[in-house]
Amino acid sequence: MKAVVVHGPGDLRVDTLPEPEPAPGRVLVRVVYGGICGSDLHYAADGRNGPYTVTEPLTLGHEVVGVVAAAGRDATAAPAVGTRVAVHPATPCAPPGASASTGLHLDPDGTYLGSASTRPHTQGGFVELLEAQPSQLRPLPGGLPLRRAVLAEPLAVVLHGTARLGERVRGARVLVSGAGPIGALAVAALRHAGAAEITAVDLQDVPLRTAAAVGATTTVNLADGGSVDRSAFDLAVEAAGAVASLATALDAVRPGGAVLQLGMLPREAVAVAMSTLIAKELTLYGSQRFDTELDAAIALLAADPSFDAVLSHAYSVEEASEAFRCAADPSRSAKTVLRISTDPDA
Repeated sequence: MKAVVVHGPGDLRVDTLPEPEPAPGRVLVRVVYGGICGSDLHYAADGRNGPYTVTEPLTLGHEVVGVVAAAGRDATAAPAVGTRVAVHPATPCAPPGASASTGLHLDPDGTYLGSASTRPHTQGGFVELLEAQPSQLRPLPGGLPLRRAVLAEPLAVVLHGTARLGERVRGARVLVSGAGPIGALAVAALRHAGAAEITAVDLQDVPLRTAAAVGATTTVNLADGGSVDRSAFDLAVEAAGAVASLATALDAVRPGGAVLQLGMLPREAVAVAMSTLIAKELTLYGSQRFDTELDAAIALLAADPSFDAVLSHAYSVEEASEAFRCAADPSRSAKTVLRISTDPDA
């Protein structure tokens, strides 16, 4: 089977791997679509993502959807063969349908598909056949296309983060700093959560057009002379993973407001004027992946076709190198996906 594998910095390949047989209690998913995440881009370009360095060939990908292809012996809880599913990339993970917080997403010994955080690495989902535990699978509603469903994992990340803001969101004026795929999904999630006004800022026009398509009431290109008023927002969401973006968010929020750090900042120390946080008595929320929100993300995607606007490009698995170049260029792309197997919805 074909797989998208990084072997080191700048060394991304489409390899041929042996097809797996499902182990007892496990299932095989024929992966149809895989969304390219910022962590995949870092692994491909730099051979590392934050503190995690590639020391062996690593199959990338953790935003994947597909169809159940086979079940191993004793996989009694598995969805039937042919079921369209989204895959939860974490092990352990919250069980399907869980509503109460489990905290499993903060387990320091947990694994995540396509991550070099473990030795050996946890191989990812950009493969034609992916072995998974039944508890990782979420059947998809009949009316939800697989191509839109590939947004379930990043949307779950966003829903987990915005939920940390709680009831503050309803009726609020919100700034989203960074309108890439995560920022655009944050705009949509905030709209659904009842925000009154959502302003998206970025340095490129393409992400801002995407943000407007999913619900931003105002967009501002900071590289084209645009600016953001100081202390004009109740809340801010930092979605770019950039220190300058966090500084913008802290400056833009009113006294007593809150900032959600949704983007991934560098592990190293960063220079931020924390005196602003003190003087304004701001609340700064961190957010790590997601816990029980995958089911809610799937339901939201099924109910709102406007999420299709986040999906800008799709490439075949053989075109993985070009797909990664596209995904790394925010001047022309939003969410770029790999089409790994034939889409039964097409």
